[in-house]
Amino acid sequence: MSGTARYPEIDLFRGIAIVMMILFHTIFDLAFFQIVPFDVTDGFWRFFAYATASLFLLIVGISLSISHARAVSRLNGPALVKKFVFRGAGIFCCGLLVTVATWWYLHEGYVIFGILHLIGVAVMLSPLFFRFRTGNAIIGLIFIVIGWILATIPGPMGLLVFGIHPLIFQSVDYTPIFPWMGLVLIGLALGEFAYPNGVRHWTLPEIPERALAPLLFMGRHSLVIYLVHQIVIVLIIYLLTGAPIL
Repeated sequence: MSGTARYPEIDLFRGIAIVMMILFHTIFDLAFFQIVPFDVTDGFWRFFAYATASLFLLIVGISLSISHARAVSRLNGPALVKKFVFRGAGIFCCGLLVTVATWWYLHEGYVIFGILHLIGVAVMLSPLFFRFRTGNAIIGLIFIVIGWILATIPGPMGLLVFGIHPLIFQSVDYTPIFPWMGLVLIGLALGEFAYPNGVRHWTLPEIPERALAPLLFMGRHSLVIYLVHQIVIVLIIYLLTGAPIL
């Protein structure tokens, strides 16, 4: 496989994460608009939401590892760092669009620092961690433990991005650096282990790409789908139920 080709297994797992996200947000919206009495704050659906976010972030880390391994063959120093800073800044700006949209629509509980914000920051910070290679698994676990500790500490809104927030804080999507960047770092370690130097050296069972084409397509266009899927879900719910949600 060439140095710029995509690995279908990564697109496949990213596509699965997209399907999980769409399913959860459909359930969440049905509960939020009091159409169906689902409890998404506890039990199975809360675990499902955590599993979905974790899968996304692990894939982000694996993809970053591969991207970095390929980039070092043609970039170095400031140019290499700039590549990831600019890419992360673009994703973070997409997160800001989500902030504006949810503030306009929800007002209370809008997204201040959600998963796109977190991914943007993680990508921008990734040049600091590439050097640790598989050691990022340990660093990632430390981030997770710190996150568990910080979650018990109330504090000002200014510390929101780190996992400390006021007791009355609420948001429909809150993904702080601690613990969630820990999953990206573990993904970096997995990428270093499974794709050393950005290359898969192990044999993959044949993927029936035609049968899995929808998942692969979603995996390749995950950012666009993320940005529009909630609008589509809300419109479909409105058309099917006539609920006063617009």
